[in-house]
Amino acid sequence: MTTEKPNFKKSLSLLDATMLVVGSMIGSGIFIVTADIVRNTGSVGWMMIVWVLSGIMTLIAAITYGELSAMFPKAGGQYVYLREAYNPLVSFVFGWTFFAVIQTATIAAVGVAFAKFTAYLFPILDEDVILLTIGGLKISSAQMLSIAVILLLTFINTCGVNAGKWVQTSVTLVKLLSLSLLVLFGFLAFKHEIWNQNWFSQNTWTLRKLNVDGSFENYTSFAAFGALSAAMVGALFSSDSWHSSSAVAGEIKNPKRNIGLSLALGTIIVTIIYLLTNLMYSSVLDLNAMVNAPKDRVAMSVAQEIFGPVGITILAVMIMISTFGCNNGLIMAGARVYYSMAEDGLFFKKAKGLNKYSVPSYALWIQGFVSALWCLSGKYGDLLDMITCVVVVFYVLAIYGVIRLRRLKPDLERPYKAFGYPVLPVLYIFMGIAFIVSLVLFKPTYSILGAIITLLGIPIYYIIKSKKND
Repeated sequence: MTTEKPNFKKSLSLLDATMLVVGSMIGSGIFIVTADIVRNTGSVGWMMIVWVLSGIMTLIAAITYGELSAMFPKAGGQYVYLREAYNPLVSFVFGWTFFAVIQTATIAAVGVAFAKFTAYLFPILDEDVILLTIGGLKISSAQMLSIAVILLLTFINTCGVNAGKWVQTSVTLVKLLSLSLLVLFGFLAFKHEIWNQNWFSQNTWTLRKLNVDGSFENYTSFAAFGALSAAMVGALFSSDSWHSSSAVAGEIKNPKRNIGLSLALGTIIVTIIYLLTNLMYSSVLDLNAMVNAPKDRVAMSVAQEIFGPVGITILAVMIMISTFGCNNGLIMAGARVYYSMAEDGLFFKKAKGLNKYSVPSYALWIQGFVSALWCLSGKYGDLLDMITCVVVVFYVLAIYGVIRLRRLKPDLERPYKAFGYPVLPVLYIFMGIAFIVSLVLFKPTYSILGAIITLLGIPIYYIIKSKKND
C-alpha cells in the first residue's frame, strides 16, 4: 500500500493573501527611516516625494506581477517567474541570494527590531545586556530573544498554513488598526506652527542636505540625484516584500484572480498608510526634531508629543506587534521559494517535502536556522544595505520578463493582463535602472559587495548541475 504524497492545501482567502502582503511590508521601517530620508532631502516636500515615488514603483511592480502570477500560479513566486521568463540559472541566482541574504537577513533584522522595542518594556532584554562571550563574539539578550521569536514563528508555520494564516491575518488587522489610530491621534495633536514651518516656508520644496546641527548644505545637480536615491533606499526597504502572496500561490484559493488582486490591494493599503503617517509626522515635528530623533526613531518622538511619557510604551507595543506579524509573513513566504528550488533539484532535496500538515517544514527550519545565524552575526544591517541594489535588479528583470514573455510566448494563457502595459512596466524599468545606477555611483562599496554575494550563485549553480549529471 502506497501513501499519497501530501499536497498544498488551498486555505488562503483573498483577505488572508492581502493581509500577508500588508503584514510582510509593514515592519519597523515606517517608524524609523523617515529620519534618514529627511537628512538626505532637507524638506518635507521632498520627503513626501520620496515616499510617493517609492509607492508608485511598488504599485507598478505589484500590478505588473499580477500578469505573471495569473500565468504561473505556483509556489515560489518570483523564483518561478524568473525561471519561466529566462532560464534556471537566472532563477537560481535569485533563489541563492534570497536564501543567503535577502530573506534570511531580513528576518533576522526584523527579529532584532522586535527585541529592541521589547527592551523598552523589559530593559533586561536590551542589546547592551551581554549574556555570553565566545572569543570575539558577544551574544546579547536581544539577539537571543530575536532567535526565540523566529523559531517560535517557524514552529507555528510548520503546524499548517491555517496556523500561519491565523497569526498573519489577526496580527496584521491589529497592526493596521494601531497605525490608523496613531495617525488619527497624531492629526488630533496637530501643531499649526510646526505645520506652517514645514509646509509653507520658502524651502519646502528645496532638495538639500540637513545636518544634525540644523545646518543645510546645497547639492550639485549630480549629488542631488545621489541623495534622492540614498533617501529612497529606506522607503523602498520599508515597502519591500510586497510580493509575498505570490510565493504561497499553491495555497491560495482561486490563485489566478486572488494573487494579483492581493498584490494590488496590499500595496495600495500600505502606500496610503505610509503617506498619511509621514504627513502626520510633519504636523507634529519640525525637521530638526526628525533628524535628531534618538536612534532615528521618529515615531517614538511623535508618540511622546502625542501621549506624553506613556507614548514610548504605546509605540513599543505597536512595533512589537508590527515586527511580529512582519516576520510571520516573511517566514511563511520564504520557505515556499526554497521548496520550488528543491523541486528543480537546485536546493536541499528534503526541502521539497511537505509534512503531515501539507507545509514545507524542512524548508521552514533551514530558513530559521540561517536567520538565527544572522541574528548572532550582528551584520544583517550592513548586508541589507548591500543587497538593496540587487533586490531592485531582480525586480527589474521580473518586470521585463512580462514584456519578454509577451514577445516570446504570445500564446500562453493570460487570465489577467498587466494594467497600463507597456507604459507602466517600461516606466518601472527606467525608474529601477536609474535607482540601480545611482547606487552604484554613490554607494559603490555596498553595490559591489551585494553583486559579489549574488554572483557567487553562478559557480554554485554549475557545481550543483555537475553533481546532478554525475
